[in-house]
Amino acid sequence: MVHRIYVEKRAAFAQEAASKLADIRNVLGISGVKQLRILNRYDVEGVDDTLFSSCRYTVFAEPQTDETFDELPVGADAAFAVEYLPGQFDQRADACAQCIALLSRREAPLVRTARVYLLYGAVSEAESAAIRRDVINPVEAREAGLEPYATLAQKAETPARIPVLNGFCGMDEGALCGLMAEYGLAMELDDLLVLQAHFRSERRDPTLTELKLLDTYWSDHCRHTTFLTELDALEFFDSRAQKTYETYLNLRRELGVTKPVTLMDMATIGAKWLKKQGKLEKLDDSAEINACTVKTKISVDGEKQDWLVLFKNETHNHPTEIEPFGGAATCIGGAIRDPLAGRAFVYQAMRLTGAADPRRPYSETPPGKLPQRKIVTTAAAGYSSYGNQIGLATGLVDEIYHDGFLAKRMEIGAVVGAVPAANVRREEPAAGDVVLLLGGKTGRDGCGGATGSSKAHSLDSLAQCGAEVQKGNAPEERKLQRLFRNPEAELLIKRCNDFGAGGVSVAIGELANGVAVDLDRVPVKYEGLDGTELAISESQERMAVVVSAEDAARFVELAAEENLEATAVAHITSEPRLTMDWRGERIVDLPRSFLDSSGARKHAKATVEAPRTRECGEADDSFAERYVALVSNLNVCSKRGLSERFDSTVGAYSVLMPFGGKRQLTPPQAMAAKLPLLGGETNACTLMAWGYDPFLTEGSPYTGGYAAVVQSLCKLAATGAPLDERYLSFQEYFGKPGAEAARWGKPAAALLGALQAQLDYGVAAIGGKDSMSGSFGALDVPPTLVSFALAVGDAKTVLSPEFKRAGAKFVLLAPEYRADGLPEADSLNRLLEQVYELIASGKAQSAYAPGAGGVAEAVFKMGLGNGLGLRFHDSLSLEELFQPRLGAFAVELDDGEPVGTPLGETISQRELIWRGERIGLDALEIAYDDTLEKVFPTWTSVVDEPRPIPQTTVFERVKPRAKVAGKPRVLIPVFPGTNCEVESARAVERAGAIADVLVLQTSSAVVMGESLRAFANRLDRAQVLFLPGGFSNGDEPDGSGKFIAAFLRSAAASDALTRLLDERDGLILGVCNGFQALVKLGLVPYGRILEPARDLPTLTFNAIGRHQSHLVRTQVTSDRSPWLSLAGAGNIYTVPVSHGEGRFLCPPETLKQLAENGQIAAQYVDEQGVPSMDVRFNPSGSMEAVEAVTSPDGRILGKMGHSERIGAGLYKNVPGEYDMRLFESMVRYFA
Repeated sequence: MVHRIYVEKRAAFAQEAASKLADIRNVLGISGVKQLRILNRYDVEGVDDTLFSSCRYTVFAEPQTDETFDELPVGADAAFAVEYLPGQFDQRADACAQCIALLSRREAPLVRTARVYLLYGAVSEAESAAIRRDVINPVEAREAGLEPYATLAQKAETPARIPVLNGFCGMDEGALCGLMAEYGLAMELDDLLVLQAHFRSERRDPTLTELKLLDTYWSDHCRHTTFLTELDALEFFDSRAQKTYETYLNLRRELGVTKPVTLMDMATIGAKWLKKQGKLEKLDDSAEINACTVKTKISVDGEKQDWLVLFKNETHNHPTEIEPFGGAATCIGGAIRDPLAGRAFVYQAMRLTGAADPRRPYSETPPGKLPQRKIVTTAAAGYSSYGNQIGLATGLVDEIYHDGFLAKRMEIGAVVGAVPAANVRREEPAAGDVVLLLGGKTGRDGCGGATGSSKAHSLDSLAQCGAEVQKGNAPEERKLQRLFRNPEAELLIKRCNDFGAGGVSVAIGELANGVAVDLDRVPVKYEGLDGTELAISESQERMAVVVSAEDAARFVELAAEENLEATAVAHITSEPRLTMDWRGERIVDLPRSFLDSSGARKHAKATVEAPRTRECGEADDSFAERYVALVSNLNVCSKRGLSERFDSTVGAYSVLMPFGGKRQLTPPQAMAAKLPLLGGETNACTLMAWGYDPFLTEGSPYTGGYAAVVQSLCKLAATGAPLDERYLSFQEYFGKPGAEAARWGKPAAALLGALQAQLDYGVAAIGGKDSMSGSFGALDVPPTLVSFALAVGDAKTVLSPEFKRAGAKFVLLAPEYRADGLPEADSLNRLLEQVYELIASGKAQSAYAPGAGGVAEAVFKMGLGNGLGLRFHDSLSLEELFQPRLGAFAVELDDGEPVGTPLGETISQRELIWRGERIGLDALEIAYDDTLEKVFPTWTSVVDEPRPIPQTTVFERVKPRAKVAGKPRVLIPVFPGTNCEVESARAVERAGAIADVLVLQTSSAVVMGESLRAFANRLDRAQVLFLPGGFSNGDEPDGSGKFIAAFLRSAAASDALTRLLDERDGLILGVCNGFQALVKLGLVPYGRILEPARDLPTLTFNAIGRHQSHLVRTQVTSDRSPWLSLAGAGNIYTVPVSHGEGRFLCPPETLKQLAENGQIAAQYVDEQGVPSMDVRFNPSGSMEAVEAVTSPDGRILGKMGHSERIGAGLYKNVPGEYDMRLFESMVRYFA
């Protein structure tokens, strides 16, 4: 029997429905729709009536915010339902099944979900169809029926044998072209001819799997075929590019390079040359490099340690273009797995994207395209959802706007990881070694992703892209990260590869020269996959590791401890061939030499055209008019509404916040984070910045490539990065070059410009990613070469760009310039040294590397953070103020000997003054904020200000009946989706307690039962339970903390909780996701587990309707709790927040009683220390600004702010007192 339930948010909480209705009316222009209701539909098979009923308000809904229906409400003028396409991962259904299994202690039932849309009003069929098109992206979803299901079981058809392409070896060119069209191949005719010649030599026809596998293996995405195309002739109409090309040819001769001239050679020769000059001594050379890897030596508690730092930039342009959420989510997921394959823990990310103007009406969207607004907002939701869930701090987010990105979106994730060098073992795999497939299971999602990303697209081709986009499962990848931080597991790995483009065929096929794969052993999400799908599926969250046969069993055990499945699917052979067997037949048998040939050798000619002069706008506008136009420009305006949905503090490594100053408004130009230690302390950090200007690069790709390197290096320098450990990685993105020499000339020119910059500044590009299919019909993306610059530095010298004080001298430090406007290299090198010395000596208080907006942009942004203005020096002309300043620095100086050219003096008034003209910063800030406010909102409607809650200072708190001998033990359970356990354990141990981290197993009912018993046993040995933050099963089904609450409601867990509280006077802390679970259980504020009820307090979705991440100020309202004995009532602390559901709500009478009892532990307050409903200070819209609540006696504390994310040298650009001394207070309680 299939049980069905519908769940709908009550009107006061139906933010999604209200937002979508506004879009329908204002964006789609369909005014006849008066009301929209959105319901979640759950169908469950394999449970009885009693169990299903018990799940109504523990799994499916919350009585405080939701209404439930057994039948679909009637009366709508139109109704439709939406579900994922078969084979797509449905995190909501998966989480729902796990919660039910946990409650029932039986195997997970079948669950299917859908979303139902009910439209009310005069809606024509055409309008209804337009709404459906807006809601349903056919690449990932389809319209579902409204009728009940008889069963959810989907009988998988037994797949047919893999066919042999009989007659292939005898096909003429016409037949081969027909084959290309029939199978949608990315390879070209000359590749097929090479393939045909090979199989003729083997005297057999290929199987379909071999054809598809080679199409993937030889795709541009996997084998960089465009970058490896031989450039037979280059013609130059740019003398600078020609001169650098001659330098390039000289380098080839000096290095003894004889292979053909290619874009790849241009991209990599700079590093080869600089290495020969002795400038890359710290480069880590290995046959197994999945990311840029460098050696560094850091100090940990005064002891020198060898570490490896890995960084990587990854794109998912095509997938994000056609399915923005999944494409962007798996962009960051894939970026993480590259350094992870090098055993590194990835601890910081940068997101850089490109789009056309998202404010344009939907009606201007070209056929076959999604509207830009939908792409930018949905992609931001996808990337942030994955990154936030996995627990990756995003240090910098920016989006570049240019009409060319209408051709195809740019979606880049750049990440940094690190690992102790002693934990990395690299050995050549030997015959008999075992290949383990680790992590997620295989499905049809992502089949053809590599080839799809390698093609230029048209309206017709997009219709065939449905299976190409993978679905991410961040909690699964978090488990992989945990396993790879275990030195024992790391040291068993000889070689590792992540599952990205090409799936099994590439990830396993690349591990060694000889590999034999048994496809029948590949774990699958569902039955019915054939051998070809198993070979090329790009399902996410999978890794392939090579271990010795004798180590395989132990590695499987270690994986199981992290709730991961590890399966032996292949072994290394002595014969250099890749073979794959499926159902007793060999469906792939290819020699390594042929695989690695990458198909037919490609040839092209390139013409580098003369640079085009960049057109400038009218310069007759006044000082104020030019400033308003500047700050309103899409590429200058505020991106805060975009950035603040990304968690920037998870892990407690971030040295800089994405916005600085006491007002948190000045964006830094680089991100910085301390290396991710599991124990001990260090000041070692990494810094990363980017450089690229699409308008400059489209005028001259050579100039753009050179300038990108300069911009990235100058941004690093302005942030205090030292000059001795700097590295580059490039991202190239161009239209499909085809056979036109001028189109080939664009990437050639950009790479030559970047090469010249590498040689000029002695910094090498040691990695990169090319994407050469940025075309849609006649549209091309702008020529793109993004330079990512990374440095290893010291957190003590990291500098943020916000003005620090009034009365400071503000100067310009600029290099000498060449006739073409680029900086003179020797001059800029001297300047970079000067800037570092100013910062390291403390003489520079802030610094900014001006971009296209010149000094004017720098001054405005530097003043935002602390609300300071500037009186410009009278010598400055308007042209000097607004002109681009590549390679220059705007510097706020401490008192001392002045340097550079005077620009002015900082002032306390919020205004800019130039030659007597004044413009208020408030007016500029409004223009700056309003440009993208309707796309990425930062404001909510202001409700009544909260009443101050009387402070409660307690001198006699509850005490334990028995003191603890030695250190108190703190149990920190790790549920699926938990991502804060490491910083939580470090905070506990710094305070002098013992952190006991327990990873809970959920793979089956039996294993879950064992986990429950282990939890109870470990809790019985502990004095404290700490529920850390994260995303309990991805905050699904449609609500946070449900899985944790279901776990703790079980008899074994709840009995252990009772013993902790009643028999041993223990303590409980829940932070963020943990707080949400405590509230759902009733432990906060009642101190005991209660059944869900409508009048109980809850934590629901933020009033702004999205995730919020920044720093807030919270005031301790009551120190009744033992957790707050050292915090002090009335004291204000700065605390990181990062949550989507932190809005505390309860009946007014309940809140009054909690306040009178001293159970409101903390409130969100503004800059004056006053409780506030302003979203800048109260990010969730929590009633009466409540941030933290306790049980009646204070022994249980729940809070949204991450008070465990503390440490020396963090969040340097936002002043505040960060340590509430929660954990010291806990230790003191037991002393």
